[in-house]
Amino acid sequence: MLYNLLVNFSDTYSFLNFFNFLTVRTGLAVITSMVIVFLIGDKFINYFSFKNITNPIRSDGPEDHLIKKIGTPTMGGVLILIGLFSGVFLWADLGNAYNWILIFITFSFGLLGAFDDYKKIKNNNSKGISSKLKLLIQIILGLISLIILYNFVESDKTTNLYCPCFKNLVINLGWFFIPFYLFVIVGSSNAVNLTDGLDGLATVPVILVAGCFGFISYVSGNIIFSEYLLIPYIEGVGEVSVFCGAIIGASIGFLWFNAPPAKIFMGDTGSLALGGSLGAVGVVTKHEIVLAITGGLFVLEAVSVIVQVISFKLTGKRIFMMAPIHHHFEKKGWPESTVVIRFWIISLILAMIGLATLKLR
Repeated sequence: MLYNLLVNFSDTYSFLNFFNFLTVRTGLAVITSMVIVFLIGDKFINYFSFKNITNPIRSDGPEDHLIKKIGTPTMGGVLILIGLFSGVFLWADLGNAYNWILIFITFSFGLLGAFDDYKKIKNNNSKGISSKLKLLIQIILGLISLIILYNFVESDKTTNLYCPCFKNLVINLGWFFIPFYLFVIVGSSNAVNLTDGLDGLATVPVILVAGCFGFISYVSGNIIFSEYLLIPYIEGVGEVSVFCGAIIGASIGFLWFNAPPAKIFMGDTGSLALGGSLGAVGVVTKHEIVLAITGGLFVLEAVSVIVQVISFKLTGKRIFMMAPIHHHFEKKGWPESTVVIRFWIISLILAMIGLATLKLR
C-alpha cells in the first residue's frame, strides 16, 4: 500500500526509486513486522491472560506440561498475523497476483485456526473442530487459491514440477497438479501445526524456511540469476521475497515472547497460517521439493504421526512413546530445551542442504 503510493511519485522525486529495490522492501518488511510484534506483544499477552484465552493441555502429554504450560495464553498467531500483514501491506506490490494468493492462504488458514482455537478454549480441552472437517475446509480454501492462481497468473510453468540437482528433469503434472497443489498447501499447514508443541519449536524452523524461500523467490524472479543457477525463471515471483521477509520479521518478534519459557503460544491460528503460507510459497516459486528439504523437520513431525497411527491401527502397537516425535524424546527424558535446540540444529542443517541444491545442477 505504502509502496504503491510512493512509486506513483518516483518520477517526480527520483530518490523514491530506492523503494523499487526488492532487497530494500524485503528488509523493510522484516523490520516493520518485527517491530510491530515487539510493540504490541506485551499488551496482547496481558489482554489474553485477563480474558483467560489460555491453552488447554493434552491430558496424555508429558506430565510436566500440565504443570509448566497450563494457564499460558494461546492464539498468539493473531499477533503474528498483525505483524506479517503490516509488513506486506506497507511494502509489497499489491498489484502482484502472487501476493494476493499468499495473503488469501495465510488469512483464511489463520481464520480456520482461530476458530479451532476458539472451540478448544470454549470446551476447555485440546480437541477443537474435528480433523475431517478441518481437512475439508483446508481443501476448499486450497481450491479457491488455485482458482486465483489459474485466473490471475499467466505462466506456462504453473503445472511443472522441477527436480533439484537435475537441470533438465521437468515433469508436467497436467491435471494431477490439482491434487499435488492441495497436498503441498494442506500438508505444509498441518505439518507446522503438528510441530508447534514445544516453546519456540516451530518458530525458528519457520524463520529458516522463510529465509531460504526469500532468497529462492528473489533469484527465481530475476532472469539473470535464474539462468546462472539453471532454475526456472518466473516473472513477478520475486515479490514473494517481501512476503517472506514479513514472515521472518513477525516470527522473530513472536519468538521474543515464545522462547522458553513461553509467555504465549501461537496456537492453530499461527501454525495453520504459517504452514499454509510456506506451502503456497513453495508452489508459486516452483520449488516444492526444496520446500520438503528445507522444511524437513516439519515433514519428520508429520510422518511420525502418520506412522504412529497406521502402526496402532494395524498392529495395536505404537512405534513411538508418543507422537509427534518431539514428545517421544520428552518421554525418553530429554529436557524440553534440549529437544527444541537440537531440532533447531536439524532444521538449520536441512535449510543449508535445501539452498545447496540450487547450485547442484
